[in-house]
Amino acid sequence: MSHLRKAIMLLASISMLAACGSQVALTDPTIPEPLIAKLPMTVAGRYPERFDNFVHEERVIGKEKWTIDLGGSNRILFDQLFGSMFSSYTVIDAGTDASDLAIDALIEPSIDAFEFSVPNQSQTEEFAVWIRYRIRVFDKDGNQVANWPISAYGKALSTTFGGDSALKRAAVLAMRDAAALIIMQMDKSTGVSKLAQANRGGPLPDGSPPPAADPTLLQTTANEDALDEPGK
Repeated sequence: MSHLRKAIMLLASISMLAACGSQVALTDPTIPEPLIAKLPMTVAGRYPERFDNFVHEERVIGKEKWTIDLGGSNRILFDQLFGSMFSSYTVIDAGTDASDLAIDALIEPSIDAFEFSVPNQSQTEEFAVWIRYRIRVFDKDGNQVANWPISAYGKALSTTFGGDSALKRAAVLAMRDAAALIIMQMDKSTGVSKLAQANRGGPLPDGSPPPAADPTLLQTTANEDALDEPGK
């Protein structure tokens, strides 16, 4: 009987731990459409599998386990972002040889790190998310020309959105923060537009400057007060 009692108690403990877990899944990051001038470039994007199906698991203060599934939200974000930045943007798979394509550049985004905090950690009412993306840029021959890390941040109040919803909101705002930084700083940090200039042997066809972000849509310090489109 003592062995049976211990087994029952063990199963009960496992069930209690499982009940303490929280799962947050992002299906659509609802990133506002950037209002920018496109660079006249033909660009391909390639997404690593981990980037395309990113899941972060962490036990908070040794008790509650959180699972945050970004799923395909990264692809949605970067498809929209790069599609708005370049006149032609196409996604290729890992098996495609980019050197066979008539492109000016290949861009490969990835996630270096993902961190979050919950109210009982920070002793506040805020959920916060930090994401460190990395943007690698290659020329048409496959030579890496830039390796650019980007740190993004978002936060949301638990009193406004509730636990799981607040963490999801903070993650979306961190992704918006990354989008703003990429739009405003990518060409300066990576020199991607120079690849088009080198390929064509002259200046950009229409003399367009690097894209400029619309500050009413994209915030560089993301928080729950960031402006949204109606209904988002």
